[in-house]
Amino acid sequence: MDRLQAMEVFVAVVDHGGFAAAARRLDLSAPVVTRAVAELEARLGVRLLTRTTRTVRVTEAGARYADDCRRILADVGESDAATSGSRTQIKGLLSVTAPAMFGNLHVTPIVADYLRRHAEVDAHCLFDDRVVNLVDEGLDVAVRIGELPDSSLQAIPVGHVRRVLVATPSYLAAQGRPATPAQLAGHVLIQPTGVSPYPEWRFTHAGRPVVQRIRPRLRTTTNDAARTAALTGLGIARLVSYQVADDLASGSLQLLLPDYETPAIPVHVLHREGRHVTQKVRAFVDLAVEMLRGNAALR
Repeated sequence: MDRLQAMEVFVAVVDHGGFAAAARRLDLSAPVVTRAVAELEARLGVRLLTRTTRTVRVTEAGARYADDCRRILADVGESDAATSGSRTQIKGLLSVTAPAMFGNLHVTPIVADYLRRHAEVDAHCLFDDRVVNLVDEGLDVAVRIGELPDSSLQAIPVGHVRRVLVATPSYLAAQGRPATPAQLAGHVLIQPTGVSPYPEWRFTHAGRPVVQRIRPRLRTTTNDAARTAALTGLGIARLVSYQVADDLASGSLQLLLPDYETPAIPVHVLHREGRHVTQKVRAFVDLAVEMLRGNAALR
């Protein structure tokens, strides 16, 4: 087995979680797959996988090598297709990350559309409110909300969101509508710690920052829970505009203190392959950019 074939086998073992699954995927015998990985490890002088009787796990070095193998195999495939004049078939495993609630609401429909268009692609979605490192975790694409640090990642702007205060009409009718951040002290406040973990909310008014100390009646670890609590009429929640866009449009929630909103927060689609982006990733990025730029919640 030549080196490129061995790379393909190793990537299949990593992507499908074991030697037997990779053998079935590639229509090879399990001993052939095992031997190919062993030969790679011997050539490289490093362990790529750790094996137990029940599981096969990729090592840190193996994860980096698998990432390199995917790029090399994709480059070779696209080069062959370009030389022969044929269209590169889009296939393989696509991995995407986004904030949890944003991923559920706005990225999952894009992934589903993409999979319907490309029958040879499987997808893995990691929706988490922590900032996921694409390189360290071997992911292809991220949708990121917030200012971006300088990096080698390719970033494409697709829109923006805002931090907003919301409450139900029934709550406001009973408790009154605050006119300034200082008047929040007399209200029931709901704080999702993912949006602001500190006991203060920051605003901007007439170009100047305004910091308001708060005493939340309810703290939640998820934005979903904060939104649900606000919809019950419990009190005032501070969320990100995309999380309550439908509620504001329907009138279930009303916007408060719009003159005190902080500057809009950018939303980007990121990928890490630069000019060597594979067709698989390029097709997803193009679709994601098109659909997110057309999303009213990001305008």
